[in-house]
Amino acid sequence: MRSPAALFRELTTESWRALDEEAADLRAERGPGHFDRKPLIAFTTGAVFLVLMEYWGMPEDFARTVEWLVARENDGSLSTTFFRSLEGSQYWALMHHGWWALWRVLGFLILPMIVIWATGDRVRDQHITNTHPDPPKLAPFYWVGLAVALVLLAVVSFAPGFQATYPFYRGAGRSISDLLIWEALYAAQFFSLEFFFRGWWLRAGRSLGSHAIWAMMVPYVMIHVGKPLMETLAAIAAGLFLGTLAMRGRSIWPGFGLHCAVAVGMDVACLAQRGELPTQWAP
Repeated sequence: MRSPAALFRELTTESWRALDEEAADLRAERGPGHFDRKPLIAFTTGAVFLVLMEYWGMPEDFARTVEWLVARENDGSLSTTFFRSLEGSQYWALMHHGWWALWRVLGFLILPMIVIWATGDRVRDQHITNTHPDPPKLAPFYWVGLAVALVLLAVVSFAPGFQATYPFYRGAGRSISDLLIWEALYAAQFFSLEFFFRGWWLRAGRSLGSHAIWAMMVPYVMIHVGKPLMETLAAIAAGLFLGTLAMRGRSIWPGFGLHCAVAVGMDVACLAQRGELPTQWAP
């Protein structure tokens, strides 16, 4: 059985060295005069998508958008009353978070897929379908990562800062349907996030070797700004851990599973700590 130190070396320096060797072989195959445009395209368009999500894809932007559409209904530009009826809906607050989640699906998944197709690549090659000729045995790292994350989750769920933050949708404890709809939206944006950071960006940066992981980690951490400080700092380690596993194993699925387990677990733990776990199916 490998020691913890040996496992740590295998995940870090040994994995990074293997990725650098693969990148060197790729560059040698392409020749010394080849300019790899994929990192340029992915990181530039990805930066634009991140800006779009920040400026138009936040929950408060939903209310402003509906307000603008209601004004169009009132002046006759739109011949409906649909948007005027939304504010009275019992799911009005959930719609704000649905807007946020759908914008993440757009910016992290749909728009990158368009870029991938436009550049002649295949979506399934973005660490969706494992194409590794000799897949490394990474299962122990997934299980260790999950165990560490769940232990930390159990501890921090008692912290006031985390209880004040999660779930993002404050009505998740109102009913079981509220909780399930919210977690489905949450999971959809996590898949999209993993596709963006650990699929598309890392695949585009193959010629950079292990350095692609560090380049991806910085903006990944920045999207956590505003959350509790310890979570934002932990995103540094999480970005490197998940990025290494995704690039070495050529798969985003374990990272997606870890992300969902931790995120849903945090929501449920915080609701339980506050005594707000739902007991009825509908509001």
